[in-house]
Amino acid sequence: MTNFDQLFKDFNELKVVIIGDVMLDTYWWGQVDRISPEAPVPVVALQRKEHRVGGAANVALNTVALGAQTTIVSVIGTDPDGILLQSLFEAQHIDTSYLLTHDSRITTNKTRVMSRNQQMMRLDAEITTPISSDIEKVLLQKFTFCLDAKKPDVVIFEDYDKGVLTPTFIKAAIAACLERNIVMSVDPKKNNFLAYKGVTLFKPNLKEVKEGLQVPIASVTLENLRAVHAAIQTHLAHQISLITLSEKGMFFDTGDTAKIIPTHVRSIADVSGAGDTVIAVASLVYAATKNIELATEMANIAGGLVCEEVGTAAINKAHLLAECKLLLDK
Repeated sequence: MTNFDQLFKDFNELKVVIIGDVMLDTYWWGQVDRISPEAPVPVVALQRKEHRVGGAANVALNTVALGAQTTIVSVIGTDPDGILLQSLFEAQHIDTSYLLTHDSRITTNKTRVMSRNQQMMRLDAEITTPISSDIEKVLLQKFTFCLDAKKPDVVIFEDYDKGVLTPTFIKAAIAACLERNIVMSVDPKKNNFLAYKGVTLFKPNLKEVKEGLQVPIASVTLENLRAVHAAIQTHLAHQISLITLSEKGMFFDTGDTAKIIPTHVRSIADVSGAGDTVIAVASLVYAATKNIELATEMANIAGGLVCEEVGTAAINKAHLLAECKLLLDK
């Protein structure tokens, strides 16, 4: 039986480095009472604006919420959005010592227009072309300096296909982690899906698996998912697959052991950022315990909890502890 109180205390001793695409999430909240006379669209009477961290930054927000000492490594612009994002990091006690700013990039900003807890529209300001080789070299230097200074228990690669993680950088970063015997977890996207060779934990969702492997999956069965793990492992030679299955739960496979963990019934308000919470919780639990089944169970609960919130939201540590005791302490 897991001592959840002790495990949650252990999170405070963990050091995590997150490398990937950070972004700013902007929310414009307003009231809709009529349709525009100019076009068949709702008129939103703007009431307030809110800024949150998103992408890899939201993963960092979740690891900090669990108590882990968190450092972010990424590239942002020198624009006002980048300055605002850095201030949000600092307010949340996320270490930005290894954050690279460059005037050739803009800071990704996803602006969501919201009314009555529903998303009316989203505006994306971003550059998705890969970073230049010059920036890549500086970022890799910062990353290796960070590994030696922080000596992290786990490195999380958070890929949103926004250009920070290039195949060359990924290969060199993985080599640096292997050399230092650091646990690595990956939340991949389509472009670099098969670039993460040799990582510890690979966490795609089912859609990303279909796109990354370019194979159909007839149905979500243990047999089919084990075949998916074997197919991914042929390319990546990684240790563990952790695949999120939306409303059907989560699946893990170590090669020796595999299991589908069903979801717990929730009142879903918004799935935004749930994957960020899942990779954060799974990475910390696995780094602390090396127990992938427990990590999957807890990440499954955490992902459900944040779906009850509107917009991207970090996991509440006390709430997650209570739920883990209620659902898993049997």
